[in-house]
Amino acid sequence: MIRLGEAMMILELHRQGLSVTAIARRTGRDPKTVRKYIERGVEMPVYGPRKVGRPSKIAPYKEFLRERVSAFPDLTALRLTREIRELGYTGAYTAVKRYLAAIRPEYDPKPYEVRFETRAGVQGPVDFARFVVAFTDEPGAVRIVWLFSLVLGYSRFVFARYVLHQDLQTLLRCHMQALEALGGVPIEILYDRMKTAVTGEDDQGHIIYNASLLALARHYRFQPRACRPYRAKTKGKVERPFRYIREDFFLGRSFRNMEDLNAQLIEWLDNVANAQVHGTTQRVVAEAFAEEQVELQRLPEHRFAAVLKLDRWVSHDGLVAVGGNYYSVPDRTRRIVEIECQRH
Repeated sequence: MIRLGEAMMILELHRQGLSVTAIARRTGRDPKTVRKYIERGVEMPVYGPRKVGRPSKIAPYKEFLRERVSAFPDLTALRLTREIRELGYTGAYTAVKRYLAAIRPEYDPKPYEVRFETRAGVQGPVDFARFVVAFTDEPGAVRIVWLFSLVLGYSRFVFARYVLHQDLQTLLRCHMQALEALGGVPIEILYDRMKTAVTGEDDQGHIIYNASLLALARHYRFQPRACRPYRAKTKGKVERPFRYIREDFFLGRSFRNMEDLNAQLIEWLDNVANAQVHGTTQRVVAEAFAEEQVELQRLPEHRFAAVLKLDRWVSHDGLVAVGGNYYSVPDRTRRIVEIECQRH
């Protein structure tokens, strides 16, 4: 059997007056085949009954996905794929992504952006993001917590912790925890002109940084750098992870208390965010971090000397959790207490 287009060409050449032999020579077909199609003309193909395909692997999970997207529209396809795999799904991630694209509300397309890249060990943007959470240990209470994040610009390795405030004491403490967890210090740390980091500008337009932050920067030997005003793209490497953490980790989960929130976050960072291939770099984040870590500046021999305040909620039974241990406080103590600890 020849294709429809070739049969049409045979008939057209015949209409133009070419002989069967000439048409066969032109098309490379046997003269008998050419003569057959001239005599019969073009015949529409006849199809047999359609075969019933195998049932879709995603079909048993569609209702579950609809319910999850209805309750939490911003959950990522990766997160939902992990959830239905735990329920027995064995299909491809792309099938989940296509189905979610069909059932999600439509959003306006995002403009194309040209990303800038930094060399290993050079930059680590930091910022805070606001979250609202209802802890199961405090039924009926709604809390505002803040997510501190430091993202290494080259590897996209994420350090993040939830805290109760975004004040100076918390900012300094988070820096110390992050740099110790990374095992090194980037050359510069980028800030979104947060008030705890940037106090203003002088008459020549030079940035004035908080004196305590400068003392921390001198101790760890990094250069603080403030984003240019109205240039949000310069800190996109830290803002995109905030959205990723909200949609892939935070939504649709329950947390007993602040410690449980951070424990689940650390597990997710270790096993998901920092363990997968990054969409921009196309490299496994942890593997790229291993390469970047050797380029980081060494940590100083001693920790930064400062008296840091730790904020802790008082539970309904009058206990405060510090470092995994619980301590009782007097009756009628306010709901949040400050605990001072000396860092050397």
